[in-house]
Amino acid sequence: MSRPTRTIAAAVAVTALLLASACNSASTTGSSEAEDSVRGVSDTSVKVGGIVSMTTASGYSKKDTDLGARARFHRANTEGGVNGRKIDYLGAEDDGQDPAKNLTAARKLVQQDKVFAIAPMSSTTFSGADFLQKQKVPTFGWGTLPSFCGPTYIYGFGGCMVPMPGGTISQTWPEGLKKVLGGSAGRSVAILANDSDAGTFAIRTYKQSFASAGFKVTFAKPSVPATSVPNDWSAYTKEILRSNGGKAPDAIVSVMQTPYNIGLFTAIKRTGYTGLLTDPTDYDPGLLAKSATKKALDGVHVLLSFQPFEQDSPAMTQFKEDIRKAAGKDVPLNMHMMTGYMSADLFLAIAEKAGKDLTVASFQKAADGFTDTGTMVGDRAEPKGQKESFGCGALVQLKDGKYVVSSPFRCYPPIPFK
Repeated sequence: MSRPTRTIAAAVAVTALLLASACNSASTTGSSEAEDSVRGVSDTSVKVGGIVSMTTASGYSKKDTDLGARARFHRANTEGGVNGRKIDYLGAEDDGQDPAKNLTAARKLVQQDKVFAIAPMSSTTFSGADFLQKQKVPTFGWGTLPSFCGPTYIYGFGGCMVPMPGGTISQTWPEGLKKVLGGSAGRSVAILANDSDAGTFAIRTYKQSFASAGFKVTFAKPSVPATSVPNDWSAYTKEILRSNGGKAPDAIVSVMQTPYNIGLFTAIKRTGYTGLLTDPTDYDPGLLAKSATKKALDGVHVLLSFQPFEQDSPAMTQFKEDIRKAAGKDVPLNMHMMTGYMSADLFLAIAEKAGKDLTVASFQKAADGFTDTGTMVGDRAEPKGQKESFGCGALVQLKDGKYVVSSPFRCYPPIPFK
């Protein structure tokens, strides 16, 4: 949820430069609006591609997002496709978490491969967003970036996860912690984020969110360097653990990515802290391969915006079966698979409603007023999802090397974003 300031600045700069050339290139193709409306659609198929950060400088990978999309599209095709058309999924382009490559991938998929839609799009940089919006390409991904909030052709599978002016804040996190702690009355929380634009925004959002749920917010700062993980966390732990009138808060909320959480939580535990630790990123069995990582994250409650793998439901049973078939074997499940799967699922649901005469116009008409219920992200609705999240989620806790549900998946009334 937090991104380094330099990454954001680089994304903006590169987007500005490359978008100009992208638009110039697009204007020379000679494509009319009518031709664009049936781009990637034949009598028997619909062409779809993805953009995913499969390789990164840090070694972090979202590659299983592609597997999740393949799994959902494969089942759709075995069931006859969408209104008689099979999904021709080209796979995902690797943007390397690089703004320039993200835009290049978007241009390639639209101008060369002629895809009708992009699903999934999963990266911490989405510099191709403006290009895809101008080219009228329905695009689906995890709505944790501002680019998923507002543009008419770009959809978050769980809605817009970034609070926007006139929108709302999902209360899943504080309400889930209320369940774990037995209420919020007399309970205190400290919130820590990176020193970046994203971190500052996260602090503003969650300070309001937890306070509205009845928690006393004793500490809320975007103070951790965004460019590198600190070697010494003592300055942060000392301030946090004295923030509640000289005492430790009941819960410590980290709005940071895994490498930071490992360092912070390890340092916190060494002080003897016995309160609750929580973050929104560390739900991945791959993290448990290293004993030090597993030890650092043991006991941590992780926020999810979708149904936990450990929670039984017909939809989850179907998801696991689809992933197993696509992978050809049993594989550890992770949130990246869910990102790809639910991005594909939302695209399929809207395309089905659009009917046999599939064009960009008919697709957008179907999206306007689209609703369904009981999905693994809750009740979906468009265009609501382009300004607000669907307000659903859960908490899971890592205990003795396994994740267990600490607050079951459910939807909570949101609060206005101020």
